[in-house]
Formats: sequence, structure tokens, C-alpha cells
Amino acid sequence: MSELVEHVDEDDRVLGVVERGSAVRENRLHRIAATICRDREGRILVLRRARTLSRFPGHYDVMAGGAVDVGESYETAAARELTEELGVRAPVRFLFKFLCLEGISPIWLGVHEAIVSEPLSTDRGEIEWHDWLTVTELRKVVDERCFVPGGRKALRRYLDPQPENPSPQPSPD
Repeated sequence: MSELVEHVDEDDRVLGVVERGSAVRENRLHRIAATICRDREGRILVLRRARTLSRFPGHYDVMAGGAVDVGESYETAAARELTEELGVRAPVRFLFKFLCLEGISPIWLGVHEAIVSEPLSTDRGEIEWHDWLTVTELRKVVDERCFVPGGRKALRRYLDPQPENPSPQPSPD
């Protein structure tokens, strides 16, 4: 059975329902929900996607996630994907979303955070390796390794948040 997603516009408003494969092939905007996981020590989960996946095989990522189903919220999708891919149930907190044009098709990427304290039971069909890295370690490897483009962009925004509407700086006199 085909995975159905909502085709959305540049303002994340629903335009209709499409099969995910055709959304990717036809470059139709759709929604992805993903979660950055931290442990109790503040380390961030890094995973390597299975080499058998059609999207970004063997790439590293800092997020577990996937498509938002028709009628589903970003938060519900993020929690569902966390359970499916990592085998854990943890509260997810919505952080931000952004229009991501890098990658195989344009998406709205809803980024969440979860604190994970239970052992992971990863879906080996999705994830072939994982480890917890400190922020310092992660900042070093994110540019050395082949990361999913949206994951790299989300990580940078997560680690170095910018104000939505920065205040104008006073001009020097």
C-alpha cells in the first residue's frame, strides 16, 4: 500500500493528498517530522541510515523521523517515528519548522526534541549504527561525514538558534 502524504504550499497549507513516492518524484512539497534525541548527560544521538534505504542510504543523521501522515500533526508523527525507528516512547517537544529545499525533494521539516533515558531498540532496516556524541564531538564530525542535508541544517539551527525577528542594531555615531 502506498504511503499518502499531504501536498502543501510554501506556507505549509494543505493543497491535497498525494502518494509520497510521486511527491518526491514530482518535487511536491510535503511534511516530514523528525526528532533530535538527547540523553540525560546532554549528548546527542547520531545514527547512520541503512545502506538499503532509497533516501540517503548510508548517510549520517541526528534525527529520527519520517513523513507526516494525512491528517496527522507534526508532533504526533514525530512521536510515532521515534517509536518505530528507535523503539522508545518519550515525550517530544516541537522546536521549529523550516522549508528545506536541499535533498531529494522539497519538504517542510518539523524538528522536535526528546530526552531519551531508556535503551534504544533500533529498526535495523532503517538504522545500521548509532552512538551518543557530545556537542563538541558532533560539531567536529558534522562537516567531516556525509550527513543528510536537512539533518545538518536542523542541527546547526538547533545548536545555534537565531532569533526569529532580530532587533535592529543601533548604528554607530
